[in-house]
Amino acid sequence: MKNASSTIETPIKKRNYKPFIIIVSVILIGAIGILSGIPGAKNFDAFDITILPMLNAIFNTFTFLFLVGALIAIKKRNIKVHKGFIYAAFVTTFFFLITYVMYHFLAESTPFGGSGFMKGFYFFILITHIILAAAIVPLALTSVARAWNGEIERHRKIVRFTMPIWLYVSFTGVLVYLLISPYY
Repeated sequence: MKNASSTIETPIKKRNYKPFIIIVSVILIGAIGILSGIPGAKNFDAFDITILPMLNAIFNTFTFLFLVGALIAIKKRNIKVHKGFIYAAFVTTFFFLITYVMYHFLAESTPFGGSGFMKGFYFFILITHIILAAAIVPLALTSVARAWNGEIERHRKIVRFTMPIWLYVSFTGVLVYLLISPYY
C-alpha cells in the first residue's frame, strides 16, 4: 500500500526560457528578413532548387495536420498525445525553416504573375502570412516553455492566440505556394 508521501509529485523546477526565446526569435526573424533582401546565388546548379518550395508546402501541410491533431487531443484531454503532436509540429516547422532558408539563399524572389482579384488575394494572404509567421516564433516558443514549466493556466491563456495563428500560418504557407507555383 502506498503511503501519502509517495503520491505527492515533485514540483517542476521552473526555468527562465525568456532569453532563449528572445535570442531565437531575433535570429530567425532577422535572418529571414535579411534573406528577403539578397539576390540569390548565381549559377547554382547542384540540384533543382524549385523542389524546395514544394518541400516547404509539404512541411507546412504536416505542421497544419499535427496542430489539428494536437487540438483534437487536448479537447479530449489526452495530454500525452497532444504533446506528441506539438513536438511533431515543431519538427516539421524546423524542416520547413531549413528548406525555406536554403531556397531564399539560393534563389531570387519569384514575382507573382497573376492580376486583378487574384493578385490582391495573393498579396493579402502573403502579407498576413509573413506578419503572423514572425509573430508565431515567440508565441510558439513561449507556449511550450510555459507548458514545460508547469504553468498550465498561463499556457492555456497564450495558446488561445498561438494555436489559431500557427494554424493560419501553416495553412496560408501552403496556399501561398499553390498561388505562386505556376511562376517558378
